[in-house]
Amino acid sequence: MKHLESALNKRNSFWKYIVVLFISFILASFVGVVPLMIVAVIKIIQNGGDMVSGMAMMSDPTALGISSNFAFVLLLFPLVLGFFILLFFIKLLNGQSFQEVINGTPKVRWPRFFTGAACWSLLMLIPLVIQYFISPSVFTFQLDITSFIPLVFISLILIPFQTSFEELAFRGYLAQGLGNLTKNRWTALIIPSLIFALLHVANPEVKEFGFFIMMANYLSMGLILGLVSILDDGIEVAMGIHAANNIFASLFVTHASSAFQTDAIFSIKEVDPVGGLIEVVIAGTLLILFLYKRYGWKFSTMNKKIQISPIEEGGA
Repeated sequence: MKHLESALNKRNSFWKYIVVLFISFILASFVGVVPLMIVAVIKIIQNGGDMVSGMAMMSDPTALGISSNFAFVLLLFPLVLGFFILLFFIKLLNGQSFQEVINGTPKVRWPRFFTGAACWSLLMLIPLVIQYFISPSVFTFQLDITSFIPLVFISLILIPFQTSFEELAFRGYLAQGLGNLTKNRWTALIIPSLIFALLHVANPEVKEFGFFIMMANYLSMGLILGLVSILDDGIEVAMGIHAANNIFASLFVTHASSAFQTDAIFSIKEVDPVGGLIEVVIAGTLLILFLYKRYGWKFSTMNKKIQISPIEEGGA
């Protein structure tokens, strides 16, 4: 095992993990929103509108006359910036490389990333197709090829940075820090999953459907991503799943309360958050069972103490 064990180092005091994550998220939030603020101010001035009420519309930039694709880029930018900020401070304070945060080795297992992405895409597509044939009236076909083609490039290029920022922060860096602190894999699974869920509390879905049901959705997703990361001894599969999840949401289906307001192929009139939670749990279970067989995972790994093996210590 390498991923969590790679952080077992006296210089990796837990305060560094708190500082790096805090600074990364704060800088990403405050610096990353500057382009959106600049564009918003320009649009408000051009439209001769009130500055205070105009700035209040920043959560929905399209209301200011900004195209949905440009608005999507501006909303993704803080998390894309956060990806690079996080890597910079991890290297500065912990001396860890991008690869070491991913799996504790000098090499990223990219085939695992694409396996996770492909499997999760299929598991999202199947229930969508079933729902379309059962309740076609719920769907509105809204494909506009002139805006959809740029959206494809925006999603494929920027979303992997956005989702990788979250995976590096939670399933990678924070899980390693907690592993170093507690030597317990369950702690490295549960705490990052809880924080991951709570950081989505400002999403519009929470306001629309309620705190508890959406927290259950986010927490379930966090636990799935965390479990596959620990079982696979690296976060490549989780990175692929998360990227595929968000790319799928941006390109194929959206709804009025979605965090991603894009020119997706379909818009859904009605959303069932309880049904969505059930789909996530079923999809996650099927995915874990499939990858368990494919990669020879051992669930007993979860109860193993995080420590350097005698062989590794002897070779160090």
